[in-house]
Amino acid sequence: MKLGVNRTTARLAGLIYLIVVLTGIFSLAYVPSTLIAPNDPTRTLQQISASATLYRASLISSAACYLAFLFLPLVLYRLLNSVNETAARLMVLLAVVSVPISMLNLESRYTALSLITDGAQLQSFNSAQATMLLNSFDSGILILHVFWGLWLFPFGWLVYRSGFLPRVLGVFLMLGCIGYLVDFVGETMSENYGTSLIADIASKPAAIGEIGTCLWLLIRGINAKASTPSK
Repeated sequence: MKLGVNRTTARLAGLIYLIVVLTGIFSLAYVPSTLIAPNDPTRTLQQISASATLYRASLISSAACYLAFLFLPLVLYRLLNSVNETAARLMVLLAVVSVPISMLNLESRYTALSLITDGAQLQSFNSAQATMLLNSFDSGILILHVFWGLWLFPFGWLVYRSGFLPRVLGVFLMLGCIGYLVDFVGETMSENYGTSLIADIASKPAAIGEIGTCLWLLIRGINAKASTPSK
């Protein structure tokens, strides 16, 4: 392993990962929590209309997140392919395939915005129909949970085996895969899943693993004392 090159690669991966994390938190957590009123479509549309700039910023942030996520696995591949070529390729495939789906899923949010901000159109589309577009986006995000989860397993396994990244982060990443899949099944099978303890627990490993790996790569890089994969 060329440590100088891989330190640079590690920090580049950390930087791209940070972009994914920050833009993802803004567009998928902060803005929805600010503008979306659960079980109140009329209020939701009013808040989006009143804060259209924030809503538009979330669209740009989403696009930036997905574009960064397109490049992230490619950089991680450069860093981790020496651990196991097959697993590294699988990691890239499972991550990259989600990007066009994510981009297409944004269309419903753009359409909803055009209806909400155009008074003439809004008169011909009631709040329930406009909200249906927003719900369609949420359904797309739920489907994307499958891919956002699956790529974490080979990624976590590579981190665990690498010898130059903390094994505990690899464990959390692999558990994060399971958590995403549990979320997908739970949301599909139960209307009340979102308020359950399982839903709260299932999301934690991925957050710890991904944010932890992001910060480790960005701040610490790789462990120069360990340059060969662990057995």
